[in-house]
Amino acid sequence: MKLAAGLGAAVAGMSATSSAIAQEKAKEAMEREPEPKWRRYRIGDAVVTVVLDGLRPGDGPYPTFGADQDEASVAALMRENFLPEKRFVNGFLPVIVETGGQIVLFDTGMGAMGRQNGMGQLRERMSQAGYETDDVDLVVLTHFHGDHIGGLMEDGKPAFGKARYAAGQVEYDWWTSDEAKNGERKDGAALVGKNVVPLKDRMTFLKEGDEVAPGITAQEAFGHSPGHMVFEVKSGDKVLWLTADSANHYVASLQKPGWKVRFDQDSAKAEASRRRVFDRVAQARAPFIGYHMPFPGIGFVEKTGDGYRFVPLTYQLDIET
Repeated sequence: MKLAAGLGAAVAGMSATSSAIAQEKAKEAMEREPEPKWRRYRIGDAVVTVVLDGLRPGDGPYPTFGADQDEASVAALMRENFLPEKRFVNGFLPVIVETGGQIVLFDTGMGAMGRQNGMGQLRERMSQAGYETDDVDLVVLTHFHGDHIGGLMEDGKPAFGKARYAAGQVEYDWWTSDEAKNGERKDGAALVGKNVVPLKDRMTFLKEGDEVAPGITAQEAFGHSPGHMVFEVKSGDKVLWLTADSANHYVASLQKPGWKVRFDQDSAKAEASRRRVFDRVAQARAPFIGYHMPFPGIGFVEKTGDGYRFVPLTYQLDIET
């Protein structure tokens, strides 16, 4: 019996040791091969890749979201949705679409100005996903805020050396105006002058209904910025919406589309655009990708009363219907 007890203790010790070794190996494997920071989907014949440019934790979401509400109301909404009441994480999600023989990149992330804080990772992560910067045929800019145009330049040169560019005419005209250059958004205008204006001769300017690539159509959604645009991607009978910054928080902006958002330049126009865009997405029951939705940023919306409910993608695109 003593021998059996000794053997049992030895086996238990070996089991504990083996478990510890296995856990350590698993930890090392995770550190060597972290979870990919990109995801790939197929929409008809189009191949869509979402790239995580980075994450920015911070205080909030109040008053960035719900500045016209009391803090307790925003905290209550977060609590109802199992979210921290006073902290949130903002992500940045450029999208690559392969369609009609072209590789189209939507927005460019923070670029070098975000790297010391863990952002600006688009170039590295798109390479991990199988794309190099010179592979990009067309860069489409939804609008000119810094987290969308920061990655256009690298060391003073175009980061996507062989690409053409497309952006909204209204957006370009406003950010290069005297009003923008001399007003409260002059720092943003200066970045546009540094990163966007040098590319003007390679840029196509867009308006409502323009096709930027086969099956990809521009739609005006002004308000978040003066010329903010969203894009409908069609391939066969499949549709995907790229809603950019129409909604910047998957709870606060969607469940409460009328709440004021600090980043919206014209709150009334932004709300109207938000409702118009997501009414259409909800009615179509089509997937969408939002630039600031939780990574990988893709899902559906359901109309609920005065707002919307975000439904993250699971296996819907893995099944032929």
